[in-house]
Amino acid sequence: MMTEGTGLPREYFEDLYERRADPWGFSTRWYEERKRALTMAMLARPRYARVLELGCSTGLLTAQLATRADVVRAVDISQTAVDIARASLDAVGAHDHVRVERLDVRDGLPTGPFDLVVISEVAYYLTADDVERLGEGTRAALGSEAEVLLCHWRRAVTDYPLRGDAVHTILAGAMGLSRLGRLEDEDLLLELFSTDSRSVATREGLQ
Repeated sequence: MMTEGTGLPREYFEDLYERRADPWGFSTRWYEERKRALTMAMLARPRYARVLELGCSTGLLTAQLATRADVVRAVDISQTAVDIARASLDAVGAHDHVRVERLDVRDGLPTGPFDLVVISEVAYYLTADDVERLGEGTRAALGSEAEVLLCHWRRAVTDYPLRGDAVHTILAGAMGLSRLGRLEDEDLLLELFSTDSRSVATREGLQ
């Protein structure tokens, strides 16, 4: 299913969503609910002005990000996923400051600056070269005080060009940011990077 040199094509994802509206069980699995809670808890700031979410899927994490952001721009390669996310965000009243649109990150990222970029469960669909370009593009889209949250499944999946650990290594090198936090278990790897190397406690004068 992988196209040489380009990673997984758009049709791969459209087919998944056409067969099932929630192909990974985002709304039903405790693993997914726990992962979203860990993601939100990892963030170093209580609120953000402009957030970019790559690979928003059905919009469940998007809705949580919207509670801590003035503006959220969420993108996904699948138009079906975008339509589902828009409907779910409208249902919770988040549509006024959230913009959801179809975008293949291999074509480039929206123009920043953003003070938070979330790359969750998406970069291992790409080739190593694509991931490196994504890291460089992410760094270029950040404001002077900004964070990048990475979260990926660690186990092998036959269809995916890369594994989660490899994705994080490539992105970390391409972005050149300070790592503020890291959480890993058998299933997932969650990391927070920042343009500001100070810890949360240091920023608040506690240490």
